[in-house]
Amino acid sequence: MTSSIASDTVTGSPVRLQAVSAADQPEVTPALEELYRGFEQELLVPLWTEIGDLMPAHPRSRAVPHLWRWERLRALAAQAGEIVPVGRGGERRAIALANPSLGGRPFATPTLWAAIQYLMPGEDAPEHRHTQHAFRFVVEGEGVWTVVGRDPVAMRRGDFLPQAGWNMHAHHNATAEPMAWIDGLDIPFQYTSEAQFFEFGRDEIGDAERITPERSRAERLWGHPGLRPVSAAPGSTGPGSPLLAYRWEHTDRALADQLALEAEGFAGTVGPGHAAVRFSDPATGADVLPTIRAEMHRVARGAQTVPVKETGSSVYQVFDGSGTVTVGEKTWSVTRGDLFVVPSWQPFSVRSEAGATDSDSGALDLFRFSDSPIFEALRLDRTEVEGTTR
Repeated sequence: MTSSIASDTVTGSPVRLQAVSAADQPEVTPALEELYRGFEQELLVPLWTEIGDLMPAHPRSRAVPHLWRWERLRALAAQAGEIVPVGRGGERRAIALANPSLGGRPFATPTLWAAIQYLMPGEDAPEHRHTQHAFRFVVEGEGVWTVVGRDPVAMRRGDFLPQAGWNMHAHHNATAEPMAWIDGLDIPFQYTSEAQFFEFGRDEIGDAERITPERSRAERLWGHPGLRPVSAAPGSTGPGSPLLAYRWEHTDRALADQLALEAEGFAGTVGPGHAAVRFSDPATGADVLPTIRAEMHRVARGAQTVPVKETGSSVYQVFDGSGTVTVGEKTWSVTRGDLFVVPSWQPFSVRSEAGATDSDSGALDLFRFSDSPIFEALRLDRTEVEGTTR
């Protein structure tokens, strides 16, 4: 028994039902056919024709595992930089990853957006705001400043810069060189849930926002490990982290210390040769954004992670090093900048082949962002590690 949504010139109904002989379906009779025509006229679909699709035994993601090569993305972004202007209307020179199984939509997964953004020397990306939660992650280069709530924030290699929804923000390139980075947003989730809003800001940022301080105001207030400003009352910071930049030197040190502790025989890693940290909101300890989780993983040379399946999807970018990743039935060799998608409930594992010649740390460093906070909030989170589900 199947149903489909299609144009019906006879009844005018988009519901089409077909009676079929199957062990789990009613006997095909004239009475059943008449019943189904009545369902069609009243826009009704019986569960017994749909249960296998609507309530499967395990998640069946519409997204598929896919890999995008950084060298090709960057070359195309540079080409766009020469011919596509940045300004009102287009707003950003952002080029989104389109998962091959999502019908050409600019979605990396059904809930996550990932894009390479490119800003030419001296260019400004105009100010706007939107309800979509966002971040920027820099795999190479520096010189662009993002201005969030009129607070200039430097963007440099390895930096993670979250920005909760409905904050005014702009970007400007203060150097003579172009710069590329990746954007991550929950655009597909808000698009599907029909919850999005957008608003233009000023056409130009002010001179005071074109300064290039070493540390933003947000870092000066919130960027001290384990220390919370007493002036910030509980609940006063709004959704998302008030810290607008998580600097690479701190992330790098944390990962290196975990592997050093493991070498000394102490606990600290998530698995043999596998260090990981999660970016968190210093005001609450929760994820940096309400709908997005962000982490950094370091896998020592020769180490291999165990296959893991999770509800929800992830996008990874190789920050440094090289290795082999396996997602479902796909296996790729990856190197700096490459991006790949892990759909819901697809097994994922990685083997590090990095060394001193292709990695500053001598290990494979992976940046990951996922939709885990959504699934945890709805109590739909589930993880399976080597056959053990939790």
